Amino acid sequence: MNGLSLTFAPLLPWPVIAALAALAGVILAVSLWRGLRGWALRGMAAGLLIAAIAQPALQAEDKTPLSDIVLLLADRTASNRLDARADQTASAADALAARLAARPNTEVRRIDLPDGAGNAGTELGAVLAEALAAEPRARVAGVLAVTDGLAHDAPLIPDLPAPLQLLQTGRAVDWDRRIVIETAPTFGIIGEPVTIRLSIEDEGAVPRAAAGRAELGVAIDGGEMNRYSFATGEALELPLTLEHGGQNVVQFSVTPVAGELTTLNNDAVVQINGVRDRLRVLLVSGEPHAGERTWRNLLKSDAGVDLVHFTILRPPEKQDGTPVSELSLIAFPTQELFIDKIDEFDLIIFDRYAERGILPSSYFRNIRDYVERGGAVLVSAGPEYATVESLWQTGLADILPARPTGRVFSEPFLPRPTELGLRHPVTAGLTGAPPVEGEADGPQWGRWLRQVELAAPEGEVVMQGARGAPLLVLARKGEGRVALLASDHAWLWDRGYEGGGPQLELLRRIAHWEMKEPELEEEALYAELEPGSMALTIVRRSMDPAVPPVEVTHPDGTTEDIALTETAPGRFTARFAAPAPGLYRLKDGDLTRVVALGPASPREFEQTIASAEPLAAAIAASGGGVTQLEEGIPAIRDIRPGRPSAGRGWIGITPRGAAATTDIRVTPILPAWAWLVLAAGLVLAAWLIEGRGRRRQAA
Repeated sequence: MNGLSLTFAPLLPWPVIAALAALAGVILAVSLWRGLRGWALRGMAAGLLIAAIAQPALQAEDKTPLSDIVLLLADRTASNRLDARADQTASAADALAARLAARPNTEVRRIDLPDGAGNAGTELGAVLAEALAAEPRARVAGVLAVTDGLAHDAPLIPDLPAPLQLLQTGRAVDWDRRIVIETAPTFGIIGEPVTIRLSIEDEGAVPRAAAGRAELGVAIDGGEMNRYSFATGEALELPLTLEHGGQNVVQFSVTPVAGELTTLNNDAVVQINGVRDRLRVLLVSGEPHAGERTWRNLLKSDAGVDLVHFTILRPPEKQDGTPVSELSLIAFPTQELFIDKIDEFDLIIFDRYAERGILPSSYFRNIRDYVERGGAVLVSAGPEYATVESLWQTGLADILPARPTGRVFSEPFLPRPTELGLRHPVTAGLTGAPPVEGEADGPQWGRWLRQVELAAPEGEVVMQGARGAPLLVLARKGEGRVALLASDHAWLWDRGYEGGGPQLELLRRIAHWEMKEPELEEEALYAELEPGSMALTIVRRSMDPAVPPVEVTHPDGTTEDIALTETAPGRFTARFAAPAPGLYRLKDGDLTRVVALGPASPREFEQTIASAEPLAAAIAASGGGVTQLEEGIPAIRDIRPGRPSAGRGWIGITPRGAAATTDIRVTPILPAWAWLVLAAGLVLAAWLIEGRGRRRQAA
């Protein structure tokens, strides 16, 4: 293919050449006005000189025709694999590719559209923009997209140089039912209702038999599924009450109906973190002492704790003649605290309390019953615990985990975790813990100076003190829990004596273990999710030296056993990479845990009915059209720009006629000397004509 064009290589800038041309025009006009007979020749000479400055040349190009490029995009995302769409896509893409390949002067670029990273959905716009960037736009004759049309980044589709033809998969009779979580709290207060707002939506050609009603199941932490019947298309507000702290997994499931396009969007999961509103603690101090303020400061420093502090300032044996009415400003409501409202407290702490007849014996029996109903008691024992005034001599003896021997060790000793304590979550991993007795010394805490000797411990001895005697005993009694600390010198750590120790963390763990916090249970099974991935770490806490494999149930019902390894005393872990998003159930004996991996509602299944609406703007801007593959694979025609590009049984592409220049030859119209000779000849001719005219006038 050859092309011929006129080019210029001016010796002066074009504005200067224009000025010279204007000056020549003025001179020519003056010559004409004065009647000079050679004005035309002079004008031609000026034109030749200006042309010489512009240096015109003939440019000859050798061009090779280039083929047209058609982009053929095949949607391989999850929504386009539903029902028969994958087969529709494969057969249509192969047939169109064959028809395009059979056309002369046409190349096909096949592009597969995969699922977007994470939960991005169908990124058709980004994939199409990347494909166009790799091709010369002047050669693109059409874009054929075999897809369900559900593009989640349609606004990112670039301006197209050729028609976008949507070949839509799916069927006219497709319909689907899905559950939509509209609002759900991230946190909820234990024991108080939280509200989740959701709806059940139908879309597509819903059959009459299935329209109007749906059955919704609700389960918490993989428990029994409770089912209810609701109207579709209406917002539902479901109140739920969280029963424990930590993560609560709420699963919603719509009962499948025959004919649904998919059941993958019939389930939804909401994860709500259960928290306590405020911890109500009753602190009973038997007498003022150095550690009392430490307890009070510890509890008052936590804004989530409501503290009621009952202190006995003067025991009965100290008589000084002060009238009873002047001993306090108000009467302390002991009956209200220990009888009427005792169940409102999460924890009762006895700090160096001695039974001296101030509280009736019926109160202690009521406290015992409170523990057996699920309450918690912590006893911080001083020397009084080894006397006849000990709490062991009250109705609390039935729940206290160890009895005093009557001896008090008044000597420095180093608190140490026991072998059991190294595995127990209350004392495991405390910063700076010394090794167990008999091992080489490592980092140590400060020493305490006094301890009550205990005998016959019934619970778990997690710390030992002077002469190896039990220091901290934890026990379960009925539905509740009791902790006994056989020393009143924990405050020495708070004061930094001999370097101090983790007093705040230890007492916090004891209190939260008694209030049944899940992360402090001795036998526990839970999972630690890895943000941004489909993997988790299975954690099994146990007091046993070995644990069996954990059974993992996948969303499709298949199971596998995951072996755990001990990574710390009492802590067994294993990393599990999930093959697909969904709800996974972990089980080890009676311990179960439900974990939701991946998005609660995958974006690919938020809408499943094929539709051209998301791509409508891009199709209209490019002059393309929509064809239903259910009606057959269309023929391909050539169309001119601006003409209709789709019709019944056919779609069009726009041939571009692009070519590549292989050679360029530039030939000056005249050499420089020829311009000068011609201009000089014209000027000489004009001069001769004008001179002859003057001689005739003179004659």
